[in-house]
Amino acid sequence: MGFSKIHERAIARKGGLEELNALLPKLPATTALEARTDDRYLSEITRCVFKAGFVWRVIDNKWAGFEAAFHGFVPAYWQQVPPDVLEELAQDERIVRNMQKIRTVPENARMIMDAAREHGSFGAFLSQWPSEDQMGLLLWLKRNGSRLGGNSAQYFLRMVGWDGFILSHDVVAGLRHANLLDASPTSKKGLQQAQAAFTAWHQETGLPYSQLSRILSYSVD
Repeated sequence: MGFSKIHERAIARKGGLEELNALLPKLPATTALEARTDDRYLSEITRCVFKAGFVWRVIDNKWAGFEAAFHGFVPAYWQQVPPDVLEELAQDERIVRNMQKIRTVPENARMIMDAAREHGSFGAFLSQWPSEDQMGLLLWLKRNGSRLGGNSAQYFLRMVGWDGFILSHDVVAGLRHANLLDASPTSKKGLQQAQAAFTAWHQETGLPYSQLSRILSYSVD
């Protein structure tokens, strides 16, 4: 299915082209990924991990406490943090005291440090990964990070400004309606199908992947 009909449905549902465009994510400058420091990447990864399966506003409201409790999320420290520090965090009322998620911080810090050693920074690593291979990046994050399967990695990439799709409930419904997805969106086959659809639409329209994803979500009744 061409994207024009999907775009027309989204325009109609949002009351016009101008109204729709006002709701689309704005892409940051191409240098923004490299300008973000590694501690900010670990912070955003951790925020997305803690939001998974939880009330997002609770995490956002407590985030200043998270930043204080995790001392600014410096990866070089957290990659080799002593176990007793994690035990103390599990009792810290400034954060959500979920030990399984607390343990992801050193694991994801090591992932960031490994990528930074090879590419100079984690932002430089992300900036060289093309949007037409988001599936490959998602699989890399799942394999090398902790609790970065499902949609957590997709939301992380969107939050830091990497141009990609999010397989939300509405996006999945839109892909199924267009007969472009017949597998589980969390499976490798499902990711391949979603990637193929968004890459074709990007080539057709020239629109960023993040905007295509949002438009598709708005086209669903």
